[in-house]
Amino acid sequence: MLRLRFPIVIIDEDYRSENTSGLGIRALADAIQKEGFEVLGATSYGDLSQFAQQQSRASAFILSIDDEEFTSGPELDPAVVNLRKFIEEIRFKNADIPIYIYGETRTSQHLPNDILRELHGFIHMFEDTPEFVARHIIREAKSYLDGLAPPFFKALMDYAQDGSYSWHCPGHSGGVAFLKSPVGQMFHQFFGENMLRADVCNAVEELGQLLDHTGPVAASEKNAARIFNADHCFFVTNGTSTSNKMVWHHTVAPGDVVVVDRNCHKSILHSIIMTGAVPVFMTPTRNHYGIIGPIPESEFSPEAIRKKIAANPLLQGVDVASVKPRIMTLTQSTYDGVLYNTETIKAKLDGWIDTLHFDEAWLPHAAFHPFYGSYHAMGKNRPRPKTAMVYATQSTHKLLAGLSQASQVLVQDSQDVKLDKHLFNEAYLMHTSTSPQYSIIASCDVAAAMMEPPGGTALVEESISEAMDFRRAMRKVDAEYEEDWWFKVWGPDGLTPQGYGKPADWMLGADEQWHGFGNIAPGFNMLDPIKCTVITPGLDMSGKFAETGIPASIVTKFLAEHGVVVEKTGLYSFFILFTIGITKGRWNTLLTALQQFKDDYDKNAPLWRILPEFCAAHPRYERMGLKDLCQSIHGMYAKGDIARLTTDVYLSDLHPAMKPSDAYAHIAQRRTERVPIDDLEGRVTTVLLTPYPPGIPLLIPGERFNKKIVDYLKFTRDFNALYPGFATDVHGLVEEKGDDGRSRYFVDCVAA
Repeated sequence: MLRLRFPIVIIDEDYRSENTSGLGIRALADAIQKEGFEVLGATSYGDLSQFAQQQSRASAFILSIDDEEFTSGPELDPAVVNLRKFIEEIRFKNADIPIYIYGETRTSQHLPNDILRELHGFIHMFEDTPEFVARHIIREAKSYLDGLAPPFFKALMDYAQDGSYSWHCPGHSGGVAFLKSPVGQMFHQFFGENMLRADVCNAVEELGQLLDHTGPVAASEKNAARIFNADHCFFVTNGTSTSNKMVWHHTVAPGDVVVVDRNCHKSILHSIIMTGAVPVFMTPTRNHYGIIGPIPESEFSPEAIRKKIAANPLLQGVDVASVKPRIMTLTQSTYDGVLYNTETIKAKLDGWIDTLHFDEAWLPHAAFHPFYGSYHAMGKNRPRPKTAMVYATQSTHKLLAGLSQASQVLVQDSQDVKLDKHLFNEAYLMHTSTSPQYSIIASCDVAAAMMEPPGGTALVEESISEAMDFRRAMRKVDAEYEEDWWFKVWGPDGLTPQGYGKPADWMLGADEQWHGFGNIAPGFNMLDPIKCTVITPGLDMSGKFAETGIPASIVTKFLAEHGVVVEKTGLYSFFILFTIGITKGRWNTLLTALQQFKDDYDKNAPLWRILPEFCAAHPRYERMGLKDLCQSIHGMYAKGDIARLTTDVYLSDLHPAMKPSDAYAHIAQRRTERVPIDDLEGRVTTVLLTPYPPGIPLLIPGERFNKKIVDYLKFTRDFNALYPGFATDVHGLVEEKGDDGRSRYFVDCVAA
């Protein structure tokens, strides 16, 4: 039997006393332990919220109501007040864990109904033997634990524990092969027996098949679909990049017109290339901080999309009225947390575009809290589109508790059309591995089960609350510094003094200064408060540079050497996520590290002392001070007017010269030319050109270089030469070092 640590928690002020009550409760604890269950005893509730966190580690609670302060009036009784608060804290997250009340002199008549209805039982110690009571409690605790594991994870645990000899792959045979080698022993000890025993191939019948969705796998996918408000769910073990490709290969054929958010993940652009589609792009807004905003609501109208189709050089001569786009794909949410009202979009496009695909890689949490309303793809009690199928692809590993690469495809049938799962599975098989990692499947299963309300709702609420506390703490520090500089957290001007306010507080309004995205349609966009973009000094919303500034890349290098790693770094901003795993300790550590950065900046502390690892890798900086380095890079950014240039580059008018699939085919046909940066204007790229950050392609195969993009690449070349260690990473830009040691940059283009 797999040994799992889920103690029974007893809270009784007499737990360590030598009186009758103490002897009785310890006798019960001893009887429970003799039955093989661990007991955790405490004498008071202490901090109710912190103690109630034990619900995730416990198998049952036994709570005493015989405390001395217990009086006759249950509604005013301090013991009842504490008991009620404690049970409320537990039930806020956990509706099922057994809770028992233990009393010698008090009975249920002393407790109000709102407490009684939450109990599994009432224990009077001297009416039964401790052994009998222990067995009764353990039965309920075991029943609770047996019901915790969702179908696939339960089957995988059972299989890993049944002692079967493995004659199938993987070749380590449940970890045995590692035991035959010293480094293998090290690997085995690091990852542990259970992980390796659970690493099996798809030949194990009792676990079901991911490839044809049978057995426990199918049961878990069905369970996840229910939890996420979908009709169908498909677990994916190699990321949402693959989930997106599955949706597209099921939906799009060569020559089909597709409507795509220009701020899409590169996997969508890969899908365009692979399917041979003709893309029509909807252009998002953008501010000079480099934060990508929403696509204006007006661009989602069929009329606006038809105008784009008519203007597309690849569709000249096509009867626009006869074109029906095959799919609309939207990034929901943007990297910085801007959300769309999906019901507005469905209403506009239902009946014209048959497949509406929301790339919710960064939004799987939204379905579990009423705060997000209709600002995610699928919710309870929402009307189905008449003809449009709705897909949501989600990275459960990004904001939920999945292992890396854990993802899922969710599908909601329309009123008139239901998904043909057999046909969808053909696209699924094209992109999934025939040797899926079963630990990732189990994490998809568990990540979904964790979000079952009320637990999932509580986890999301904690994320929002922690993010709000961080935002308020940053503003408090800013207020105390008064005229001195400090970091800002991007978001609405007003914050509630406690809690997280109303969804309306987070809506983007027309022409509001804080977001800089212009005339936003009312009720169309909202900012997700758990996504925090921290703004560093030196640049304002208009793109104007101050005399002094602090580039964000220097701040995040400093943070990394102090054990704080952020998600994304821009010119004067960096991005952090308040996932369900973030704690007060983490964000307070970030805040104190930022305080230390400020102190070191103000003192112009030497880099060799505060960034020793970075200086060891790049000795040219060791004699510089922190303020000197910031000012040097800031000066180059200002001289190149890089904020406005970057904005112009992303919003510039791009002209496709050929279908993306045709341009990309030049690579396979070896009909490409590696063109230096200075000669790129007017040339047609065969590759995705993608600066990091933000990881959004500037160009896709088949598009022509314009002057603004070439100017941006020239700046990148000059900057990278002057500031090694801070180089801008541009995927698709080929670096070659000459005999003189200097780097030269090229892009692979269609051969002239």
